[in-house]
Amino acid sequence: MNEDTEEKLYVLPVFPLRRSVLFPMIAGPFAAGRKVSIEALEAAASSEDKTLITATQKDASIDSPDADDLHRFATRGVVRRLARSEETLEVIIEGLERVRIQSVDWEDDRLIAHAIPAPVVMEPGPESEALKREVVSLIREFQVLLPQLGQLDVDEFLHRLRDPMHLVYLLGALLELDFEKSQRLLDASEQNQAMKLLLEYMRSEYEILKLRREIAGEAESEAGREQRNYMLRQQLKAIQKELGETQGGETATQELRERLEQAEVPDAVREEAERELGRLAGIPPASPEHGVIRNRLELILELPWIRRTEDNLDLARARQVLDDDHYDLAEIKERILEQLAVLRLNPEAKAPILCFVGPPGVGKTSLGQSIARALGREFERFSLGGLRDEAELRGHRRTYVGAMPGRIIQAMRRAGSANPLLMLDEIDKLGQDFRGDPASALLEILDPAQNYEFRDNYLDLPFDLSRVLFITTANTLETVPGPLLDRMEVLHLSGYSDEEKLEIARRYILERQRIQAGLARDQFRVPEETILRVIRHYTREAGVRELERRIGRLARKIALRIAEERKIPDTIAPELLRELLGRERFRPEEARKEMPPGVATGLAWTPTGGEVLYVEAILLPEEGKLTLTGQLGDVMKESAQAAQNWVLSHAARLKISHPRAGLHIHVPAGAIPKDGPSAGVTMATAIASVYSDRPVRGGTAMTGEITLSGLVLPVGGVKEKILAARRTGLRRVILPRGNEKDLDDLPESVREEMEVMLADRIDDVLRMAIPELLPEGESAPPAESSEQEPRAGQAASAPSVPRQHGDSKNADSPGTQLSRR
Repeated sequence: MNEDTEEKLYVLPVFPLRRSVLFPMIAGPFAAGRKVSIEALEAAASSEDKTLITATQKDASIDSPDADDLHRFATRGVVRRLARSEETLEVIIEGLERVRIQSVDWEDDRLIAHAIPAPVVMEPGPESEALKREVVSLIREFQVLLPQLGQLDVDEFLHRLRDPMHLVYLLGALLELDFEKSQRLLDASEQNQAMKLLLEYMRSEYEILKLRREIAGEAESEAGREQRNYMLRQQLKAIQKELGETQGGETATQELRERLEQAEVPDAVREEAERELGRLAGIPPASPEHGVIRNRLELILELPWIRRTEDNLDLARARQVLDDDHYDLAEIKERILEQLAVLRLNPEAKAPILCFVGPPGVGKTSLGQSIARALGREFERFSLGGLRDEAELRGHRRTYVGAMPGRIIQAMRRAGSANPLLMLDEIDKLGQDFRGDPASALLEILDPAQNYEFRDNYLDLPFDLSRVLFITTANTLETVPGPLLDRMEVLHLSGYSDEEKLEIARRYILERQRIQAGLARDQFRVPEETILRVIRHYTREAGVRELERRIGRLARKIALRIAEERKIPDTIAPELLRELLGRERFRPEEARKEMPPGVATGLAWTPTGGEVLYVEAILLPEEGKLTLTGQLGDVMKESAQAAQNWVLSHAARLKISHPRAGLHIHVPAGAIPKDGPSAGVTMATAIASVYSDRPVRGGTAMTGEITLSGLVLPVGGVKEKILAARRTGLRRVILPRGNEKDLDDLPESVREEMEVMLADRIDDVLRMAIPELLPEGESAPPAESSEQEPRAGQAASAPSVPRQHGDSKNADSPGTQLSRR
């Protein structure tokens, strides 16, 4: 420290402060982390008098301040304690006197200041005394609010503080003023000026402390024994109330009101929403009803009351999209194109309600996605399988805890448009219990005459579902209630033939699984003969779901070999399937080589496709006894009784020598429940064969319902049954004439390969199946002989008789013929 002739001049290191001020005659702790600060402290600590200058920065964000970045009035202080940590210095500095910085220079990575003392001008007199007394008065008031002043003896305190500026600086430090106000106190060059600033700050701080005390008291009375977080929330509420600011609940209400003003909703809905907003504004946010009303309002604002997506009515593009995603399915694709054509001519036309019925894996759900893509509509789906609570569809009433809107309204909210495509999967697996009948709720949802103002229990406002394109899926229609079925347009998706599966695998599955496995085209080549072997020896299904899994496993096996840097085959030959997929799961089905008297081949439908069913009959010594085995259902048992009685009633004409002998009928695969009327002609043929001791013609399968008057009635599942016969090696099938129209569903290759014969009566069936039993001219009424067999691919015409009634209303529907559990 140097001293000139007139006044002292200090040349000391500068300790720059970011957001704090050190007052003269006051000690305070500081932490130094910047290099310039550490250099200043170390230089001071190593000096003889340990003094330095603390100057506050004008801009706290500057790391390396220069002279212009520091306030001119600063404090000369002495380092009383210095402690080192890993990256910082902890220091206590006591202020000695007020100084004015004349210049600042850099010297060895630290700031060196040239400063001169700048004492405050003392102004004794009446004004100074009045200011001092006012400060003392405020100190006494502060004692009530500040715990650190509560035990202070003010008179003793003032007696010991001879210097008024010591009082100013001490109170400035105790009040914890922000650094800008503290710097103004330090900048004050006159005592009265400093006292006035202090009084201003004290009054402001006093009002703040008083308000905080009131807020704390108000919050404490309301909070009771609540935890600290609740106390803080109450204090915030009280602060907002005092400041006149909007409270949280009112903010939420205002946000909802602004959203309502911008929302596109019908007038009736807007009126209800405004009424609910009025209620919400008067309910405390802590009330449970507040949450219920707010959730309902948010649902109202999020629903697409008017918003719609524009339908893409380009028929060529729609056809291309459907063809790209699915093979064949011509009838369904045509139906979608019809709807597009209608919408083109009449944009306000009601959307149809379609029901896709077919075995698993035939593409019902994915077809819905393709339809949505072709139309340019949003797609949403959910499953109805196992649904037992009606409220899942209609929504829960808001009076219940945890109430939610129904799945229909939730799907509409997710879709974001008033005309999406909603797919309701597994409609045949709906449940029912004490909570209601979901199928009955669907009656309104799926009825265009009612669903234009569907009311969800939670929403409790009419919502228009008439623009929604509903598509439902089912494996069978037997479990779908009649009234619900009447609401829907049913489109059947039959099982695929081996050729169709091959084409689907080539067009879609191979490429999809190759991409998922991350393989290049030249790394995954599967020839047609390999795919056919997978279809016939590793899968047995009506759809292609298991086929896709098997091809996916082939792709993963190749990917594993590549990852292990093993050699991969150029093409996956059929001989490699055992190594890649394991042993074959299914043996090729073959027709029985030997058909002794009493054995006939029938055809059945299952949810997974068609099946070949053998009916075996033998005579028993007990007269008139009928024994049925093979887990037959009631309908199938009645068919057996009707068949036996018809055959015995024509015993003479059928040359039956032992009509009173007992009869045992057995259907193999006894562990599988079986039912349905379509085995009637098979049972009649087996019974006639065993009674007459004549075998049934080899390679012939049959299906059809019979009556006691000898009629053969149409049944369902014809395509699946003929495909099953073909798969087994049977090339001749007897069908009811009423099923002639179903032959159009067969692929051209199957129609050319199979010989289909049509029958009106049981006599026709027996003449085709057991030619020796009913020679020409012995049927009643007489008819032409059918000895001449038709060419392959042509339906043989049986002797015709006048029909008593057309196609039976009791014709089988898929799902009633053979149940595979």
